[in-house]
Amino acid sequence: MIAVANARFAQGALLVLIAVVLWGAQFPVAKDAFEAVDPYHVTAIRYGLGSALLIPLFAWREGRTVLQYSGKFWPATLFGVVGMCASPMLVFLGISLSRPEHAAVILALQPSIAALADWAVRGRRPSNFTLGCVGVAFVGVVTVVTGGESGTAFGKTELAGDIVVLLGAICWVTYTMATENFKGWSALRFTTLTIVPGTLASFAVTAALVWAGEASVPAPTALASIAWQLGYLTVGGIVISMVCWNAGNQRIGAVNSMLLLNFLPVVTFAVRSAQGHSIHAIELSGAALVIAALVANNLYLRRASARLRAGQ
Repeated sequence: MIAVANARFAQGALLVLIAVVLWGAQFPVAKDAFEAVDPYHVTAIRYGLGSALLIPLFAWREGRTVLQYSGKFWPATLFGVVGMCASPMLVFLGISLSRPEHAAVILALQPSIAALADWAVRGRRPSNFTLGCVGVAFVGVVTVVTGGESGTAFGKTELAGDIVVLLGAICWVTYTMATENFKGWSALRFTTLTIVPGTLASFAVTAALVWAGEASVPAPTALASIAWQLGYLTVGGIVISMVCWNAGNQRIGAVNSMLLLNFLPVVTFAVRSAQGHSIHAIELSGAALVIAALVANNLYLRRASARLRAGQ
C-alpha cells in the first residue's frame, strides 16, 4: 500500500510540474507573439481553439452531464467571463506592456491575494505568520517591478503593464474562489462550463475593440508567423497544462500543488535568460524573496494542518 501511495504521489508531482513548466514558459512565448498580433486576438484565438479541444475531451471523460449547468448557468457564465476572459486578456495585455518575468512574479502572488480576499469576503483571518509572509512577498514583487528604483519607476510604461497583470491575477483569484459555490462539480466540469462563456466573451471584447478602432484584425501572414506560438499557448498553455494540473492536484492535494506552483517564476526567468534577455540581480533578489515567502507559508500551513489532524 505504501509503495502504491508513493507511486501515486510521484505521478501527481510529475503532472503538476509539467503544468508549472508549461505555464512558466508561456509568458515569454506570448511576448514574442505580441510582436505580430495583439494580445486580444491571441487570447480569443487560443481560447477558441482550446475550447474546441477541451469540450469533446471532457465530454468523453464525464459524459453528457458535463454540458449541463444544473441551474447554475448564470453564476458559471459570470465567473467564466471573469476567469476565462478578463483574467487572460488582462495578463496578456500587461505582458505586452511589461516583461514576462514581471508577470510571472506578480502571478506568484495569487495565493497571498487569495488569503487576503478570503479574509475580506469570508472573515477567515490568516495567521500572523501568513500575513508576515504576504508582506514579504509583496516587498519582493515591488523590488522586481521597480528594479530597486522606487523614485523613478512609476513613470515607466512597464509599471502600467504590471498593474494590469495584477488586475488579471485578482480576476483569476476571484474565479478560483468561486469553486466553493459549485459543490458537486468536478474540476473538469467547472473548467469546461466556464471556458465556454469565457471564450464567447473574449470574441465579443475583441470584436468590440476592432469596431472601436483599438485593435485590428490580424492579416493571415501575421497569424502564420506566430503559428507555433499559438499552438503552444493553446495546446500547452490550456489543454495539456489544465489536464495535468487537475490530475496531479487530485493525487497530491492542493497544498503540495501550490508549493510546486511557487516555482513558476523560476521557469519564466530561465526561459527569458535562454532567449538572451538580461536578468538583473535586483530582479532575481526580488523573485527569490517572493518564492521564499510563499514556500515558508506553504510549509507553515502544512505543519499546522498536521498538528490539527494529530489533535483530532
